[in-house]
Amino acid sequence: MDKKIKKILIKTKRQVFSEISGNNPSIFKGEGFNFIELREYLPGDDVKKIDWLISAKLQKPYVKVYQEERELNIIVAFMLNGSMYFGSVEFKHIIAAAAGAIIGFSAIKNQDSFSYYIFADKLYKSIKSTKNINAIQEMIENIANFNPLGKSDNFKDLTKRLFKIKRKSLIFIISDFLEDFDFKLLSKKHEVIAIIIRDRLEEEPKEFGFVNLIDPQSGDSAVLDMDSYTKNEYKKEIKRKDHFMYEHFKKNRIRFTKIYTDEEPFIKLLKLFGRR
Repeated sequence: MDKKIKKILIKTKRQVFSEISGNNPSIFKGEGFNFIELREYLPGDDVKKIDWLISAKLQKPYVKVYQEERELNIIVAFMLNGSMYFGSVEFKHIIAAAAGAIIGFSAIKNQDSFSYYIFADKLYKSIKSTKNINAIQEMIENIANFNPLGKSDNFKDLTKRLFKIKRKSLIFIISDFLEDFDFKLLSKKHEVIAIIIRDRLEEEPKEFGFVNLIDPQSGDSAVLDMDSYTKNEYKKEIKRKDHFMYEHFKKNRIRFTKIYTDEEPFIKLLKLFGRR
């Protein structure tokens, strides 16, 4: 086994099985999916559970009450296009593998069903739902050995495939989200959580002067003067893309976290799910 793969496997497994304690053995809790009743809205209730049609008729806010399912269906979908093969500290796709492993081990520990999809311009690998812990090692190996260079993203096909999953699921989509995407319909059927993987150099580039840049998706190259003007224009474009991303997540009630290549995925995921 490759040393990098072994390190991810040992570290993430130890974190999940040794460092997560308490009554809830998982770092996440999905929404309850079995509807029981309607009741009046109380301060602190999740507004996502408000039944707007009933509320409008009764002139009071009412929420749907659910009974949490004993078993969750956890899906981790990786978008490994060319830009994921980058990192000033660690490659983004390796950080993605670690984040996916933490989610996978947590699902297995909690006796939830787990499956994963490796996507770029098309589907490269997927497995059916399983509770077999060996699936986590297989996933890490597939991602670590995957070459994103020269591959474009295809969020449209990914979301179509995920939407077809019949059972309502807790879906983690892991990507750098530097390209356009639309999770509006997907988030209506499933609970979607976005894990953003970035390198700080992508958001705060340095003034390198003349550099030869290569597009990791198309392979095209160009000489560019990375002076203060170019740097500022680049940052404006990144902020524009991120503004769309955050607004899209907010509008569609998609939880998210951003993990940089110099950060610990385990800590960021714990914070995302409200565990300290």
